[in-house]
Amino acid sequence: MSTEPSFVDDAERAKARSNVSADFYAQALEASKQFRAEYKNRAGVVKAADMPMESTADGLIKHIINEGMNTTECCIDIYMQFLPPNGATGVSRHLSEEVAFVIEGTGYDLHYDVRFKCEDEFIWEWDSEPRKFEWSPGDFIYIPPYCAHKRFNTDADNEARVIVINSRMMKAIGFDWFDQLEPAEGFEEYWVPPED
Repeated sequence: MSTEPSFVDDAERAKARSNVSADFYAQALEASKQFRAEYKNRAGVVKAADMPMESTADGLIKHIINEGMNTTECCIDIYMQFLPPNGATGVSRHLSEEVAFVIEGTGYDLHYDVRFKCEDEFIWEWDSEPRKFEWSPGDFIYIPPYCAHKRFNTDADNEARVIVINSRMMKAIGFDWFDQLEPAEGFEEYWVPPED
């Protein structure tokens, strides 16, 4: 007879099995098999002419890599953001961090930093005064997770272009928290106000 302590009692043992059945494991095996077969046919190179343009609530963008484009990339989305002379994006926030690289143009970002507490539920608080970050060609911009942000082109004569990269990983683990808080000027028709 074992003298080791047992953390199992009769009540737990009685609940260990159920009369409900499923085939989730078998479905996962089949889905993985189908994914691998389908993945072989996905695009490994996306030609510039095949990258779709989109008018969004955040302004005009060109998708370089997107979840909807059937490419071999499964973890990140990349797009080129076009900022008209003296133009700006809207205000957005997302739980994934964002990185951006300035191709052309000069301007600045406003970042409304966020703090949160985890009590009975998440409590989020954003700064009412933003921090300003100036940028120019060749600069790298970092936007922390869930930081509300807006990007401005300060050139009155020329368009600015910025490559923006976001991770899909937060979405995959259940944190698909993405809000457009304010539309870019001229793109109001694409804006869906966030729920309170």
